[in-house]
Amino acid sequence: MNPFSLPPRLLFLALFAVCTGLLAFGLYLQHVVGVEPCPMCIMQRYAFVAVALVGLVAGLHGPARTGSAIYSALLLVLSIAGGTVAAQQSILQRQPPDLAMCGPGLAYMVETYGLADALPMMFRGTGDCGSLSWTFLGLSIANWSLVCFICVGIFAAGMIWRGWKHG
Repeated sequence: MNPFSLPPRLLFLALFAVCTGLLAFGLYLQHVVGVEPCPMCIMQRYAFVAVALVGLVAGLHGPARTGSAIYSALLLVLSIAGGTVAAQQSILQRQPPDLAMCGPGLAYMVETYGLADALPMMFRGTGDCGSLSWTFLGLSIANWSLVCFICVGIFAAGMIWRGWKHG
């Protein structure tokens, strides 16, 4: 069965559910297992939140062909943005530099510098994003994040292709 034959509303809601599950697992790793996210991890979380929200809005909207293509194009951009951060972190983990390249955690930066100063620091990425604190099947969190962003990109491209093919 071709999943792209399902109604767009259902596919977008499924994307929302998957991203929500990924975010919940990240929170589980952080709060139960004790894996502290670095600034690059936080940026990837933001990208997954954005993908989930687009999926939710698109699912609730139930768009026709043009709306589906617009939502999918936005998802494609978000997947490229999140995937780029995940790829950069994956490279840092495979070839760590001599000095840490990411910075302290977001909570510490906000407490120390305030939110207005902490956000720009977080997006610069200046701490240890190169550490491997958790792996599954030989892949780090950043590696799995990259795989998931690639899947979101494939989903978005498939939805765009579906609109052109049936248009």
